[in-house]
Amino acid sequence: MTTAAILRLTLNNFRNYHAAQIALVSGKPVVLTGPNGAGKTNLIEAVSFLAPGRGLRRATLEEAAFSEGDGSWAVSAEVEGMLGLATLGTGIEVPANPENVPTRQCRIDRESVSSATAFADHLRIIWLIPAMDPIFNGPASERRRFLDRLVLAVDAQHSSRVAALERSLRARNRLLENPGSDPQWLDAVEHETAELAVAVAAARAETAGRLAAALAAARTDGLPFPNAAVSLSGWMEQMLPDHSATEIEDKYRGILRENRPRDAAAGRTLDGPHLSDLVVSHVDKNVPAADASTGEQKALLIRLVLAHAGLLKQMVGAAPLLLLDEVVAHLDPNRRAALYDALTALGAQVWMTGADPAAFSELKSRAQLFDVRAGRIEPGG
Repeated sequence: MTTAAILRLTLNNFRNYHAAQIALVSGKPVVLTGPNGAGKTNLIEAVSFLAPGRGLRRATLEEAAFSEGDGSWAVSAEVEGMLGLATLGTGIEVPANPENVPTRQCRIDRESVSSATAFADHLRIIWLIPAMDPIFNGPASERRRFLDRLVLAVDAQHSSRVAALERSLRARNRLLENPGSDPQWLDAVEHETAELAVAVAAARAETAGRLAAALAAARTDGLPFPNAAVSLSGWMEQMLPDHSATEIEDKYRGILRENRPRDAAAGRTLDGPHLSDLVVSHVDKNVPAADASTGEQKALLIRLVLAHAGLLKQMVGAAPLLLLDEVVAHLDPNRRAALYDALTALGAQVWMTGADPAAFSELKSRAQLFDVRAGRIEPGG
């Protein structure tokens, strides 16, 4: 197995960085410290744009631009990945015609590629950020988004299928708004909706099943993080192990047809995998994750991310890059030390941020430390 790593990261007009570059040693954790607002999260957000999707903040392309620039921005990385050395680049350029919407450009070794999906051939990236802390108590949509990020790290096409399903559902809802819509056209839209729904549900169920097995196998690893169990709610996901995709698609088409009056009145589709939920449990206490304390929920999230990172390493032959934003700040010394040991054993390039350099004192001899202040990056110590 190999370790995928960034060897050099270059930012131009990205967030609060007019121009910045950071050179790295493969295999060593990367620690970014500095005061709040200095640009630590902006730096790992730039790394997250080297994965399919909208980055760890789910920002619009325009929001990522340097406030004093012309609206264009670029992120480039020299990587040692699953296909060897390569240069990955992404960003936007301001259109000559101001009426045109800027589009994201992606390049590998300076050759254009259709999307950031192609970056997944070189490295996989997963992250844990403070915005994910309330995931167990928030709406199901947040847990689906979390699961979709996990799936995307395994299957780079997943986000395209999810987006296509959402478009198909919107098309169906628009047709239902008009009582005079052509029934044959509605049949055609529902036919496509069912195909996409089962594909999305199957991808989620496969990843959730693999993650559940990895979590079960980790219950004797001795780490001071709560043991967790995961499963998926939803009839479609429950049918997948014992029924063919065609059977489930046919069943869903029947449900969509039967529920047309109800969905038309509601203004939305009230059945399908777009309403499924990721169910997470605290195994040691036999309670839902939502009933665990705030500290336990943070520790459960760490357990999930570590299990998923290990799973990815097994599946693709290389550990993913991990982006951990302000994760260690609230850990006690025992859990902090255990996390550092687990990350070292994983062999991944890990990027960690925090305001207090003392929290990373145990890593000084095995990490690359950088001080971030007002959009400037300097070697730390």
